[in-house]
Amino acid sequence: MPRPTDIRRTIPLTTMRRLDRYLGAPLCAIVSLLRPLLDLAARGRHGAQPRRILFIELSEMGSTVLADPAIRLAQARHDAEAWFVIFAGNAASLDLTGTIPPERVFTIRTGNLIELAGDTLRFLVWARRNSIDTVIDLELFSRFTALLTGLSGARHRVGFHRFTGEGLYRGNFLTHRVAYNPHLHVAKSFVALVDALSRPAGERPMTKRMITDDEVRLVPRAEDPAAMATLRSHIDGLLPASLPAGAPLLLINPHASDLLPQRRWPLDHFDRLIRQVLELRPELAVLITGAAADAAIAGRLCRMIEDPRVIDLSGRIEISGLPTLYRLACAMVTNDSGPAHFAAVAGLPTVVLYGPETPVLYAPLGPGISLTAGLACSPCVSAANHRNTPCTDPVCMREIAPARVLSALMPLLDGAGSRRTSHHPDREVEA
Repeated sequence: MPRPTDIRRTIPLTTMRRLDRYLGAPLCAIVSLLRPLLDLAARGRHGAQPRRILFIELSEMGSTVLADPAIRLAQARHDAEAWFVIFAGNAASLDLTGTIPPERVFTIRTGNLIELAGDTLRFLVWARRNSIDTVIDLELFSRFTALLTGLSGARHRVGFHRFTGEGLYRGNFLTHRVAYNPHLHVAKSFVALVDALSRPAGERPMTKRMITDDEVRLVPRAEDPAAMATLRSHIDGLLPASLPAGAPLLLINPHASDLLPQRRWPLDHFDRLIRQVLELRPELAVLITGAAADAAIAGRLCRMIEDPRVIDLSGRIEISGLPTLYRLACAMVTNDSGPAHFAAVAGLPTVVLYGPETPVLYAPLGPGISLTAGLACSPCVSAANHRNTPCTDPVCMREIAPARVLSALMPLLDGAGSRRTSHHPDREVEA
């Protein structure tokens, strides 16, 4: 299916949550009653060994990177093909790792309810037509993906189950149930889902073994010298006359998804940080990155600083081209959002700012430092509350001082020449 890279219309998040709660819960109950029929039909179509494993992760672009070690494990352990289902607006994130070819990706549009319903029905046909025998639901709190899993026609259906907990009800049609561990990095939780396929049938809950840091390391993306030279030449053309070609580059990502806007560090904090960096490193250029939809925020930040060494790149580079940009840069400062994980593919050192979420679960798999304010109310989103915080005043982000970010950033700039290309999730976390 085609991969739109810029979805301007989308169903409001509040509407999606209400549908998932008030329509998803009863549908999960109905499908659970049909489980004996689902199991019987699946056994008639598929063999016992996984051969075509479908991963479902719809709404979090960064999670496609965090899931990559689990996807590679599934392919290697079972000698199987990996397939993927994702919202159309997020599909380009799969190109960053290149693990799953485009012809094995199904996209679901979210422009309106008719598109969503139509693509859901087409998915049920697509899964059977492509003989998907195993589905691994990577989502933590979506009844919609649970229904896709249950109705996929797959023999093996793997996902997170609440067991005796009072968390989100997602039906009773999984064949391999894994208890979501809120204290384990999400990349390791994804590996636990894959590992469940190899665990003893009576194990409850799955998976009863330690998952090591080595199991969640990213495979470094190969460099493309020609692409790097082309992009470097383009960036050099944007530099002011005061900077030579090949000037060191610092990336700034002031954006965060509208799924959780409380993750945004204040623009005046970014303003103060950038001014301090430019004073300490006059030979450096600062590039403001982001999608075309982020141009207003990027433009406002550039106008606040009014320095020709600060260049707005928002909307100028496709997601698939970001690893090339990250290879050229020295470091990046970013909110807790997709680019923090995209940078890990290229091994770019990052300073990531956390408030509503926690780096204990979502730190990128690349080198760098995660900063939090350590407030009593933070983190305030989790699988238990559908990542729906009541907070309207994210003090947790304001309390991360620009001076503190600068202290974390300067060693990364100084050590840019000895960059690592992979890291485990137990990166340095400062609270």
